Amino acid sequence: MTKSDYDGPILEIENLSISFFTRAGEIPAVMDFSCTVMPGEAMGLVGESGCGKSTVALGVMQDLGVNGKVVGGTIKFKGRDLASFTPDELRDIRGSEIAMIYQEPMASLNPAMKIGKQLAEVPMIHEGASYADAITLALEMVEKVRLPDPQRILNSYPHQLSGGQQQRIVIAMALMSKPSLLILDEPTTALDVTVEAGIVDLVKELGETTGTSMLFISHNLGLVMDTCDRLCVMYSGEAVETGSIEDVFDHMRHPYTQALFRSIPLPGADKNARPLVAIPGNFPLPHERPPGCNFGPRCDYFVEGRCNVGVISMSDVPGKNRDRHESRCVKWDEIDWHAPIAAKVETEVTEPGDVILKIQDLKKYYEVSASALFSSGERRVVKANETLSFEAREAETLAIVGESGCGKSTLAKMLMGLETATDGAITLENKDIGNTEIEDRDTRTVADIQMVFQNPFDTLNPSHKVGDQIIRVLEKFGVGATVAERNEKMLELLDLVKLPREFAGRMPRQLSGGQKQRVGIARAFAGAPKIVVADEPVSALDVSVQAAVTDLLMEIQRVSRTTLLFISHDLSIVRYLADRVLVMYLGHIVELGTTDQVFSPPYHPYTEALLSAVPIADTKIKKKRIVLDGDIPSAMNPPSGCPFQTRCARKSSVPGNLCETQVPPMRILADGHQVKCHLSDDVLEQMEPVITIVAAE
Repeated sequence: MTKSDYDGPILEIENLSISFFTRAGEIPAVMDFSCTVMPGEAMGLVGESGCGKSTVALGVMQDLGVNGKVVGGTIKFKGRDLASFTPDELRDIRGSEIAMIYQEPMASLNPAMKIGKQLAEVPMIHEGASYADAITLALEMVEKVRLPDPQRILNSYPHQLSGGQQQRIVIAMALMSKPSLLILDEPTTALDVTVEAGIVDLVKELGETTGTSMLFISHNLGLVMDTCDRLCVMYSGEAVETGSIEDVFDHMRHPYTQALFRSIPLPGADKNARPLVAIPGNFPLPHERPPGCNFGPRCDYFVEGRCNVGVISMSDVPGKNRDRHESRCVKWDEIDWHAPIAAKVETEVTEPGDVILKIQDLKKYYEVSASALFSSGERRVVKANETLSFEAREAETLAIVGESGCGKSTLAKMLMGLETATDGAITLENKDIGNTEIEDRDTRTVADIQMVFQNPFDTLNPSHKVGDQIIRVLEKFGVGATVAERNEKMLELLDLVKLPREFAGRMPRQLSGGQKQRVGIARAFAGAPKIVVADEPVSALDVSVQAAVTDLLMEIQRVSRTTLLFISHDLSIVRYLADRVLVMYLGHIVELGTTDQVFSPPYHPYTEALLSAVPIADTKIKKKRIVLDGDIPSAMNPPSGCPFQTRCARKSSVPGNLCETQVPPMRILADGHQVKCHLSDDVLEQMEPVITIVAAE
């Protein structure tokens, strides 16, 4: 049977159960999981880390390792149970009929082989093509995934490509044999939002043109809405709701699905008037699952003696235009799904105080050798930050956004004293600290600027108890005169970040990711800082945990009146919590204003593209689609004139070659809104909103 002859379900998973067998015994990872993927259909698989999404994908690939085993149910590919395939048959269909794209592209690429040779291997191995024919096919595929200068790409090694280019190559590799099923496991998590938008459009377009079915694994509901036809929501090893995108998004019938949507910052959420609702409790470990409904202990609709007894199976949800809509809830038809969220206490808007941090004409240049192997020869300059000027006030949240390589982290390093400025000034309460390294700063200055890091797993010492790590910070900053006073202050900090006091005696390995990040926040606030630099503090956390950590930061800020510099690429969270937004591109500040100003026209063309790339999990939202061509240029060889001119879709609106020859001045529009752009006032005034809410039918 050829690939095109089969017209039944491409993938049928029925009552699948997968366990891993360890020294501690059997650990059930997936239980009673069912889903069907039809030809040309894209199925999204969403849920928190540890819910079993990737285990399902590995089960389909029949790659569960030595201790993983399917203990129940079946996985059928084109009507045939994969368990009946011989090792040789599995080898034949992997990469040919079933292909998989992983989260980290370099895990799929051989660093010692040129791209062309790696791509050519696919048709040579699976179809017996000659090397010449395979290279011709590889060239065509590189063009299809819209990579510039395909011949140069084929002659390049993986390390010579950007992350977005590497991921496009992996997609090209997966699609070269025209597979019937493509599994994508978080394929855009490591990419910038603008690159992610291009990859999503590419995957969607290629799926439509090739007819390939897809299983798209993601924790991002907005991304799934943009790419998939159907959705399966997983919780603690089980599918809890499945249906079409419209059914699950607009007619959700499981409390966990509802809780997920309430914990993500959709347009309209407001940190003071309409705060996010975090899911209470913690995700259960496989050996701690409750009886009955796994979500029961965290559910608002839990009923003792009904939700925690027996086996709860998937139920059909009938209704007009419903397409295989199912829910694993005994009360799905009794709950008022349209009831408003129970009113939370509204918080007062925090009024910013005096200017506490002032950045004036700040520059940071690095001199590097032209050769990575030898320090001799031509020296070149990397312009990481270029004439940055802005202010931050007491109790204000200033968000700093932009793609990788725009200079956000370099700015953070200079604020922390890990780098010194090449030129310009950083003034903290009338004290210039721009050229003072952290070793030379006094204790109070070090305590005044603290940082919450992106990855909570790397910021705690695995060999020391949580309480001891907080006490060490208190000792360094001279908080508390005695051991007893410092111990009490440590317990108060645990209270502040809403962790039980008994956690003081726990080791970091005994904490979840969200709990570790709370410990990181407790350490950052231990010395009563004036400024906290939060570098992507929630990007490594599940969406349900993000809401709790985000609101925790806001709550602590209201009490302590700390200035928060929030570095992020997630514009949805930025819109929710920031008072003002600073947009950076290639070392320059290109736009600065209040959150409402930056998220409404007129925009800098780069901000406009950023906003259009943000995946929003709301079917009532309509977005303009602006996909940027090319990658962000190198700071070692920036373009002349406007730093954004090589990717700007509006450059043709500027007469002459002004964009290519002159760096635009920072212009002040209405109410202090700043934009660094050559576009005329007329063009700026005629800009339309990127994101609009359409009326429900």
